Amino acid sequence: MTISKAGFANQGVYIPSPNYDERPNHEISLIVIHNISLPPNQYGGAGIVQLFTNQLNPNEHPYYAEIYTRKVSSHFLIRRDGHLIQFVSCLNRAWHAGVSTWQGRERCNDFSVGIELEGSNFEAFEPEQYQTLNKLIAALGCAYEIQAIAGHSDIAPGRKTDPGPYFDWPKINVN
Repeated sequence: MTISKAGFANQGVYIPSPNYDERPNHEISLIVIHNISLPPNQYGGAGIVQLFTNQLNPNEHPYYAEIYTRKVSSHFLIRRDGHLIQFVSCLNRAWHAGVSTWQGRERCNDFSVGIELEGSNFEAFEPEQYQTLNKLIAALGCAYEIQAIAGHSDIAPGRKTDPGPYFDWPKINVN
């Protein structure tokens, strides 16, 4: 896998999200790992894509009525089967981290790439997800000066808990 000069992975599917803006600078030095499932703790549906593309139907599930107006995105989503979806070019700022701080720097969206893993805090991730994640991390490391990989819980402690206790950090390659 590689990342183009335009910030797109050469593998997976691109589904554009309108929820992004320009980075204040061109620095990309942090990878933030998240988990997401919509409806909560259910996998394989269209909810995540619909949320990131502002197409979530509030009448489809009670939880959707609470979140359908949120304008959020991530650069990437890795499905349970390892399938990769990209929503935002790495060169742009996706809206995945919210209020966040990493090593004294606020606004992590400014300098990070967000990777969502389809999953929850209550179940292990699939081997195929780690395989795709490791390929993506390697590609991002070749394209940008990545200095760290953190969980959402690391940059927003007390507010966020993902990727959660079932994310197996030793399974990712950080070199």
